[in-house]
Amino acid sequence: MAASAPAWTFIALFLPFVAALLAPFLVSRLGDKAAWIIALAPALSFLHFCRFLGEISAGEVVTGGYAWAPSLNLSFSWFIDGLSLTFALLITGIGTLIVIYSGGYMKGHRHLGRFLSFILLFMGAMLGLVVSDSFLMLFVYWELTSIASFLLIGFDHEREAARRAALQALVVTGAGGLSLLAGLVFLWNVTGVTQLSLLVHLGDALKMSPFYLPALFLVLGGAFTKSAQFPFHFWLPNAMEAPTPVSAYLHSATMVKAGVYLLMRLNPVLGGTPAWEILLPFFGGVTLITGALIGIRQTDLKLMLAYTTMASLGLLVMLTGFGSPHAIEAAVLYLVAHSLFKGALFMVAGAVDHETGTRELPLLGGLRHAMPVTFAAALLAACSMAGLPLFAGFLAKEEIYAALAAGNPRAVFFTGAALAGNALMVAIALAVGLKPFIGQRKNTPRHPHEAPITLWLGPVVLAALGIVFGVFSPLLHAYLSSPMASAIIDEPTVVTITTIPHLGLPLALSVFTLAIGVLIYWQLERARWLMAQMLESLGPGPDRWFDHMVTGLVRFSAGLMRIIQPGRLEIYITITFILVALTLLVPLFVFDELPDMPAWPTGLLVQEAAFFVIAALGIIAVLRAADRLTAIVSLGIQGFAVAVIFLLFGAPDLSFTQFMVETLSVVILTLVMTRLRLSVSDHRPAGQVVLDATIAIACGLGFALMLLKSVGRPLDPFMTDFFDAYSKAIAHGANVVNVIIVDFRGTDTLGEIAVVMITGLAVLALLKLRVGKRGEG
Repeated sequence: MAASAPAWTFIALFLPFVAALLAPFLVSRLGDKAAWIIALAPALSFLHFCRFLGEISAGEVVTGGYAWAPSLNLSFSWFIDGLSLTFALLITGIGTLIVIYSGGYMKGHRHLGRFLSFILLFMGAMLGLVVSDSFLMLFVYWELTSIASFLLIGFDHEREAARRAALQALVVTGAGGLSLLAGLVFLWNVTGVTQLSLLVHLGDALKMSPFYLPALFLVLGGAFTKSAQFPFHFWLPNAMEAPTPVSAYLHSATMVKAGVYLLMRLNPVLGGTPAWEILLPFFGGVTLITGALIGIRQTDLKLMLAYTTMASLGLLVMLTGFGSPHAIEAAVLYLVAHSLFKGALFMVAGAVDHETGTRELPLLGGLRHAMPVTFAAALLAACSMAGLPLFAGFLAKEEIYAALAAGNPRAVFFTGAALAGNALMVAIALAVGLKPFIGQRKNTPRHPHEAPITLWLGPVVLAALGIVFGVFSPLLHAYLSSPMASAIIDEPTVVTITTIPHLGLPLALSVFTLAIGVLIYWQLERARWLMAQMLESLGPGPDRWFDHMVTGLVRFSAGLMRIIQPGRLEIYITITFILVALTLLVPLFVFDELPDMPAWPTGLLVQEAAFFVIAALGIIAVLRAADRLTAIVSLGIQGFAVAVIFLLFGAPDLSFTQFMVETLSVVILTLVMTRLRLSVSDHRPAGQVVLDATIAIACGLGFALMLLKSVGRPLDPFMTDFFDAYSKAIAHGANVVNVIIVDFRGTDTLGEIAVVMITGLAVLALLKLRVGKRGEG
């Protein structure tokens, strides 16, 4: 295990956030050309993480960080192995190209600076997520990705569809984040560790715990919502309301793969159990088929790619949970290949839309002469997505079939699911990467021509990397595939597959997949019609269910608020005191914690007894008062009597405070009553009087019993000795009570003063409002 230079890694992690702060300023000065300068931030982070390739490929792990709250075992720490390094390189590398692409795609947009700021915030959040070591750091970055995606999806906030999609993504992934938080708390309590670097080496300790299943379900809730697994998949296609650079980045290297990253990271401690190997392949397989089938139905290039991303995420989850080393190797290869070809194809779709004015496939054709560079990038990326030889996608598809193909029913079932999903994605790859560029030229809203370099640079680089990684697969395996697979499996693993076809079942399944995919592409219009009929017969899906759920929740909340917030102060006060009485009395009676009744004091002096009697007479006077003003004044009688009792028992400071409080209370209440139009006396029906008296007696009894229980326990002199020893030495005060109030608990006292001040201001505002209405009347 190696420790990196913490300062440089810290800077690399925060460079995107710094660039996010500077982006609006730079764009306001330089316009869209500022994107090239802003892209230096993720590029420098990318170069920093490239420095770790050698030691990570040699089996080392890079750690570092800073202690945050050592007493709580909380730290800002990072843990970089093959898994996190691969994600970090994808996030920063593709992020650099996305920033440049955004400058060209959003050229002239009045909010380009804000957009780039959001993109960089998103990048920083995702980067922090994948290198986080502490649970707290992981959760904070996890939620930050949800917030950043909300801002990006709803960037065009003037459109209702964008606002709805942003809110939907935030609700679904936010709920998943709460599920993940609960799962992390379970992991912490079961294992006693709060760092992933320690957790992944615990072996079967967590799997043997009775809390394994609750922890697993909660973690899956976070991962499935983030990575759009069925039935939480509906937010992902709707996120296409975001500008195309967001879609390209979100689908290739960032948020949607966060759930997959989490499952891969926790595979050593949660994987290998029947629950893991049933739930993940099942939901992953369903998501794969669902996404691929719905993708065939679409005509919008972005929606077609979005549903194939959903299908690909399902394939990754299915492979991660399948339970064999070859399946993990296949997942690793497919994740890298998918990041490259999907980022390229999304940027191609954006370039086509930017130059032609449409993304509708039936309206596109014959663009190869007008956009030759874009066509070359699209064709290379589509070939990788289809899994043709020499491409990284071919490596992934061969390894998928090598991992899944076997003679048992389970393997046959999931091999069939992978074959069907891959065949459908071959057809969609050809539809997106080939169909818009071949055939007869069609009339489009804009006259097409080759996109500027900012729009084709990203697709060309990513598509070229797809074939470079395929041809030079040993390089890919040495620095990315093998270290990443080793981190997921938690043991040294060497990936050896090459693009040279080897005769066998995997190659036969690959050829069969391509044949089925080409057939579907040939009959694309018929396949689209069949899917439209099937989806129509199924009725509304989870997307509409979400709307019904939100509508129902709003109606339920409104009804509940009408009950508990009717607008009458007396109801609020009554409920408050009922809850106070229940809180005090129920535990005492339910848990048999009633105090022992004290004996009547034998040495009570006459003056002490007299003031007890006066206090009681004050209460009677309040109850018997004919008008409100008399009741207020009578209320002060018992307050002054209690103040004298404090004085007689040797607490002059407390007595003086009581005198001041009672005096001010009587004066303020009297002034308030003279400004309000209230009935002279308190007229209440007998039932209301009985209810109020019962609540008052219950509260008084509860406080009395709680006080008796408290003073009945042996006095712990620790705090007494502490204040006696340090009041003079530290606070330089001889009056211990004053020192406690002003120094030791000065913040608490300040809070009490603030509460009294805010209450007074609120009363004053209500009086002003009342007087104003009276004047208008």
